[in-house]
Amino acid sequence: MLNWLKEPATRGMDIDDPSTTALRRDIIRQKKPLFHIYEEWYRGILDALPTQEGPILEIGSGAGFLREFVPHLITSDVMAVPGVDMVLDAHNLPFADDGLKAITMVNVLHHLADPRRFLAEAGRCIAPHGALVMVEPWVTTWSKLIYTHLHHEPFDPRAKEWVVASQGPLSGANGALPWIIFHRDREQFEREFPYWQIETIRISMPFRYLISGGMSYRSLMPGRTLAFWRWLERRMAPFMNRWGMFALICLRRQARMRGTPSMRG
Repeated sequence: MLNWLKEPATRGMDIDDPSTTALRRDIIRQKKPLFHIYEEWYRGILDALPTQEGPILEIGSGAGFLREFVPHLITSDVMAVPGVDMVLDAHNLPFADDGLKAITMVNVLHHLADPRRFLAEAGRCIAPHGALVMVEPWVTTWSKLIYTHLHHEPFDPRAKEWVVASQGPLSGANGALPWIIFHRDREQFEREFPYWQIETIRISMPFRYLISGGMSYRSLMPGRTLAFWRWLERRMAPFMNRWGMFALICLRRQARMRGTPSMRG
């Protein structure tokens, strides 16, 4: 029924093929509403970054342009994609203990097969008072309806485990996973990761990403209406717990607690 709305450029392409990631980079540039959404996400990430000196790593950089906001950013991806500095596995980061100021990512955590392993690795690599800053899908009454019926990725808020079924690097996913870890199972997260403090969870964007078409659908948002949708979403700010579709999440790295074992293993 929705085939006529599908983005023609990506129709039939394998999401795990590096050429699809390169194509998505072009889509973001060409679809102005989507481009402005990424700009807004990047400004939010930039505002959340710590002021201390040190390198910043982005995971899953392939289709994005965060480096235009963070000039000395280390870009990376799980696949060999043109324009990224490193190919790496987020579960085994090739950085020294306390070697990074921050790690950033957009729509990546919910694809990781073992988020616990990643959170431990990020905690090992990020120096005290550094940050892990991400934009991820979020679970609300509205988003459950949209992600369940109009999105190609799995979305299961009832999943019992913090794992993603192993498929390809991008095709494996649970869009509800960030909400599960940082909201539903927050007490468990805080017990397991005492060196991470949840500093910010800012829920937003109930409509703009949806009608921009995202990566997979045609845009239904004429450029001249962008200001209206921004205004409407600002007016809805008190109701984002029910209507938002994404969250900006900032974890602040605390000084390692006495008795906390090494996160290598």
